[in-house]
Amino acid sequence: MKTRHLRSIAVAIALAAVFTGLAPSYAGSSKPDETINLTLMLIGDTHGHMLPRPNLRRDAENGLEEGGYARLMTKIKEIRKQDPDALLFMAGDTLQGGVEALYTEGQSAVTVFDLFGINAFAPGNWDFLYGRDRFIEVFGNERWGIVCANLYYEEGFDDPSTRKRVVPPYRILEEKGIKVGVIGMTAERGILAVPGANDGFILTKAQDELPGLVDELRPQVDVMILLSELGLAKNSLLAEQFPQFDLVFSSDMHEEVPNPIVIGNKGIIVTEMGHDGTGMIRLELELENNKITNNDYTWIDINTDIAPDKEVAKAIEEISSEFDAGSSFTSHTNPLSGYELTTPADTVVGVNYSRLYRYDFTDDPMPGVIEGASHDFLTDAFREQAGSDFAMIVGFRYGTHVPPGPITLRDLYHYLPAGAQIAEGTVSGQQIKNVLENNIDGALNKDPFKWTGGWLFGYSGLKFDVDLTVPKGSRAQNVVILRQASGLWEPLDPAQSYSVAGFWFPLRPQRIGVFPDIPDVTLLTQTDGSAKDATAVVVDYLETTGINPETGRIRLLTPLPEPVFGNPEVQPLRGATLE
Repeated sequence: MKTRHLRSIAVAIALAAVFTGLAPSYAGSSKPDETINLTLMLIGDTHGHMLPRPNLRRDAENGLEEGGYARLMTKIKEIRKQDPDALLFMAGDTLQGGVEALYTEGQSAVTVFDLFGINAFAPGNWDFLYGRDRFIEVFGNERWGIVCANLYYEEGFDDPSTRKRVVPPYRILEEKGIKVGVIGMTAERGILAVPGANDGFILTKAQDELPGLVDELRPQVDVMILLSELGLAKNSLLAEQFPQFDLVFSSDMHEEVPNPIVIGNKGIIVTEMGHDGTGMIRLELELENNKITNNDYTWIDINTDIAPDKEVAKAIEEISSEFDAGSSFTSHTNPLSGYELTTPADTVVGVNYSRLYRYDFTDDPMPGVIEGASHDFLTDAFREQAGSDFAMIVGFRYGTHVPPGPITLRDLYHYLPAGAQIAEGTVSGQQIKNVLENNIDGALNKDPFKWTGGWLFGYSGLKFDVDLTVPKGSRAQNVVILRQASGLWEPLDPAQSYSVAGFWFPLRPQRIGVFPDIPDVTLLTQTDGSAKDATAVVVDYLETTGINPETGRIRLLTPLPEPVFGNPEVQPLRGATLE
């Protein structure tokens, strides 16, 4: 059994001095001298991965598959059997990820998680993928106890007197006489990679919203929680800035926290639960006279040791049957591009000869924040099919793990669930250099509040070194690019033009990937000129080749920093640049 599996940390020993007598009594809702035990559960960043998947990272336990919403529900029911008043919190990207989520505009996730009895939910940036109207359709009735303090309607925002939030900024839950206040936050960047996803909404910074809300809520509650999709790096810093919180439940970065992060003299617990439903957190609070005096923190692996819950498994089977081969299969239309899906998702579309994923720790040979085989493979497909010099993909944190063997269309949709098409066009060498420098700074700046979201972009036909000891503008070094016409690598020339392939969306027809204003865009389409999904481009590529991408395309000249809180990190929580 690996050390993080069902790991229970009794903070009674390590933190008794921190909690005892330091947390003031606010709401005064329980009886004097009464000891109350309150159970909290945290899940999130599930990204449409309804079924279990392998874990190819070094922390895999005996090759067991991890995740699966049905197994997640089994563990939740087990905890509720022990404590019927246990509260369930969920944060992060829920409506997006996978073929079922994309083609139902997230309804597959809604159908399943409606069964979970969620008490409070903070949306992730990818929950805006299908646009404003769909977001309001799902959450306008405050489904799952949604809270989000930094999400506003665009109309009237410029005038403070008419500014209106889309959902409540916070809510107060009460169990066993204890009042629990929950303030919600979503990632202020929204979805930068998908044009139009955030249209109609304004997203503000947590630092602008929290001061007034904290002062308003804290006197009303005994326990105050920040339920935030701002990511573990930022959320741990917010815990330092706002010591009024007792707990910070984080999502967005997909980091796993088997050992709780403890911030400040008060001992604020900060945690994040990974992604794809592969882990969850149970936190037992002990309160005396409305003050937290002790807690017991448990990280729980969701793997095949846990039997699937029958009710949730049945719901998933009914949803999947419309996408898999069989009598229930139906075609579906991509809501973002109009592409018609007529191939069952369980169709084997190629052979994988590699360990296909992107999620390794900072001290691994190829850290996930820098590069991953899955993005190397996808960009190889884009470049070959478009006939371009190089291809790029944004450094998305989501995506499945595929071991050597067959790969299915469903696997591809876990990597490509944003509804994109692929296009080719021309950019300058200087534009490429600017993108490299901005991306390095946006993922590894020593100030997480300057991050722009995600990891380093993935590339095919482009290689470079990264020097994090020098100022921005000089960090991407020894950049070389593969000329399609000659098949030769050559140094990047800022004055030269190069062809690029990448994501394309109809709302920004002159943009490819992160490159705007491209004058000569050529869209990859079906033979009849209709829309062609990015997954279909990859399927065409797999007709003539297996998956075994060359890795090591981005070379770090110095190691990434050691983890700051003791847990292994995928993305350094305090950045990696020297300035």
